[in-house]
Amino acid sequence: MRRERGAGTVLVLALAAVVVLMALAVGALGSAQRARGTAQAAADLGALAAATALRHGADACATAGEAVRRNGAGLAACAPEPGGVVGVTTTRAAVGTDDGPWRGLLGDARAHARAGPRPAELPPPGPSGAHAPPASPVPRGTP
Repeated sequence: MRRERGAGTVLVLALAAVVVLMALAVGALGSAQRARGTAQAAADLGALAAATALRHGADACATAGEAVRRNGAGLAACAPEPGGVVGVTTTRAAVGTDDGPWRGLLGDARAHARAGPRPAELPPPGPSGAHAPPASPVPRGTP
């Protein structure tokens, strides 16, 4: 009869390795989600800052770049559009800092935002002064 001494130790070590790998995977996914949220917040704030700067005659993209940098992301693109609207695209490393050893492990999170004045193509106000709701594409009362 053979003895199987130590087999339990091997199983416990394998289970510990699986638990550690799962914890690392969950941590990486959490870091990627945090990077996406940070990139979106920076894009939103950068677009608002750029639209405000454009309205006041300042350099919209320089203002967007500064706002994005202060919010922990990098400015990937800035595009002033007709009508005073500005589109901003940001990036942020999904894992680690911008110059750390883990940079690029999961790639970069990207986000896009636009800001600017409201379009002028609103329907005329109704009798109460409120804007009329948009017309429904499907007539009411049809089956």
